[in-house]
Amino acid sequence: MNDWPEGWSGDNRGSGYGRGSASARPESARVMRQVRRGATPPPGPGPSAPPYGAGVPQQPSYTDGQGYGGDGYDSGYNTGQVYGGGGRGPGRQDRDRPAPNWRRRIKWTAITVVTVLVVTTVGTYFWADSKLNREVDLSKVIERPEAGEGTNYLIVGSDSREGMTDEQKKDLHTGSAEGKRTDSMMILHTGDNGSTLISLPRDSDVEIPSFVGSESGKKYPGTGRHTKLNAAYAEDGPELLVRTIEHNTGLRLDHYVEIGFAGFANIVDAVGGVEIDIPQDIKDKKSGADFKKGKQTLDGQESLAFVRTRYALPGSDLDRTKNQQKFLSALASQVATPSTVLNPFKLYPTMGAGLDSLIVDKDMGLFDLASMFWAMKSVSGGDGTSMNMPVSGSVGGNLKWDDAKVKKLVEELKNDEKVTVSGN
Repeated sequence: MNDWPEGWSGDNRGSGYGRGSASARPESARVMRQVRRGATPPPGPGPSAPPYGAGVPQQPSYTDGQGYGGDGYDSGYNTGQVYGGGGRGPGRQDRDRPAPNWRRRIKWTAITVVTVLVVTTVGTYFWADSKLNREVDLSKVIERPEAGEGTNYLIVGSDSREGMTDEQKKDLHTGSAEGKRTDSMMILHTGDNGSTLISLPRDSDVEIPSFVGSESGKKYPGTGRHTKLNAAYAEDGPELLVRTIEHNTGLRLDHYVEIGFAGFANIVDAVGGVEIDIPQDIKDKKSGADFKKGKQTLDGQESLAFVRTRYALPGSDLDRTKNQQKFLSALASQVATPSTVLNPFKLYPTMGAGLDSLIVDKDMGLFDLASMFWAMKSVSGGDGTSMNMPVSGSVGGNLKWDDAKVKKLVEELKNDEKVTVSGN
């Protein structure tokens, strides 16, 4: 007698009431396929069937934590899969993934960053180099002194109004005079014993030597004629100015740098203004200066008024040159700060404003220009010397240089020695 419902035995499956049966009797619970894990047991006589009836598979008893009867059967509860699935539980696939190779990632990130920096630096260099206006040809200067130690720059501030609108001329109090003249002249010496910044008063009495015209190529012999220093520039431009300074000092000038009114104001505005300590109240209608004594930040328009003022100062042009030195050193210091150099939104406008407005000699490079700015910064920081050309008096309304002091000063500069001479 079979205790199981009819249709479960192997003898009467065809007539039972399962799927496909025509019987109206309800279908019993289906037997779920059992999944075995591990190796298939070898063929052979199996254990005797329990008295469950014909056609019912033997059901092994649970003896360990992995299956029934130690034969590798897995119910699925130990792996998170109730039915089949090969025993792979949740999270197993993630654990099988290889760990990220951080060393490789860091290496390629570093290579990418370095590549971007190199490309940016090279691109910036060629962009900046292409903007330099190399208009002055020092090879046209004749009878030049021998070169000494260190490097000498002639820095000129001109009153050029080129490219300025009528409104800008009015705002900057520049007037509308045609042509251009030198408003300030300085010699910057750089070397192993610090930097020295020397102002040459525009009213200095100098001799105009023989020279070759920068445009005509014609040689003009010297006649011993004396005039103000800034007249040399007005007569035949930068080349004659360099020739006149070298003739009257005996010092060879290696590079020439010039900036006009508008360019100067634009650089100051691009850098965000320059902080400076004004030693006294200044009010000058001609330059537009109107300042109170004390530390303050000047914008481009105010800065130009400050460096051009001379009528409101007791020492006139000599005091003005001191203010110019002070301001240019402060400007160079401001340009070289990390807040400017490391900020592309400030660095590129500053470089663009400066390079667009500078006129330099044909041999001037970006590294020469950078060296000049760093030297001016060192003067501002107290690591250099700033002075006026030594003056002994006046002649014909012009300032006469102290010949003995000038000779000693030039000798110290040529030998790149520490300057001991003092100026006015």
